[in-house]
Amino acid sequence: MNSTKIEWTDSTWNPATGCTKISEGCRHCYAEKMAGRLKCMGSAKYSNGFKLTLHPDTLEEPYKWKKPRMVFVNSMSDMFHEDIPLEYIKKVFKVMNENPQHVFQVLTKRAELLEKYARELVWSSNIWMGVTVEHQNVMNRIDLLSKVPASIKFLSCEPLLSPLHNMNLSAIDWVIVGGESGSGARPMEKKWVEDIKEQCEKNQTAFFFKQWGGINKKKNGRELDGKTYSEMPSLISA
Repeated sequence: MNSTKIEWTDSTWNPATGCTKISEGCRHCYAEKMAGRLKCMGSAKYSNGFKLTLHPDTLEEPYKWKKPRMVFVNSMSDMFHEDIPLEYIKKVFKVMNENPQHVFQVLTKRAELLEKYARELVWSSNIWMGVTVEHQNVMNRIDLLSKVPASIKFLSCEPLLSPLHNMNLSAIDWVIVGGESGSGARPMEKKWVEDIKEQCEKNQTAFFFKQWGGINKKKNGRELDGKTYSEMPSLISA
């Protein structure tokens, strides 16, 4: 299990690596850059760079973890990529089903395929399912996620590239918001963040503000109006 600096999880697990771009949020993909660096460093797992690659040898790893953790699944890929066979996804879900001591956080931009496959998968309560909603033109992903029988459903609005007015959060338990970081980072407006926070408060949805982003994301921090928002689904009362 790999530790991570991602603020909303404890560790990462990658039974697949590599992906292809499908929307504006993918333009400056951090995973693509990291895969390139790891390939140059001689990492066997990234010998294919960012080309989609399955790693069935990793399926045994969660059975060996002794301490319960929150685990971001496929931080370096997309579990519902069109080139990952449904049978392989079922194997990943079986591992998650059989390790209820851990919380597995799965995030996809391919909400259509998620909704299509959902009925074929076993949704144990330790599986949190999310979609990326980085721009108002992909807000349909929220409605598709709402149809999925996951115990916790969440949105990752990162990198936030536009306002997201009037989201249907009735079935959404958690919203993560963050600005783009690194060279060429596109700006995020404060009023966009505040509007999402207000929508979450209205719907009693947990709100997690991850970062302002920018070229120096550490300097810009993650405070909103002098406060840090790190709400998690289990900490919000119904």
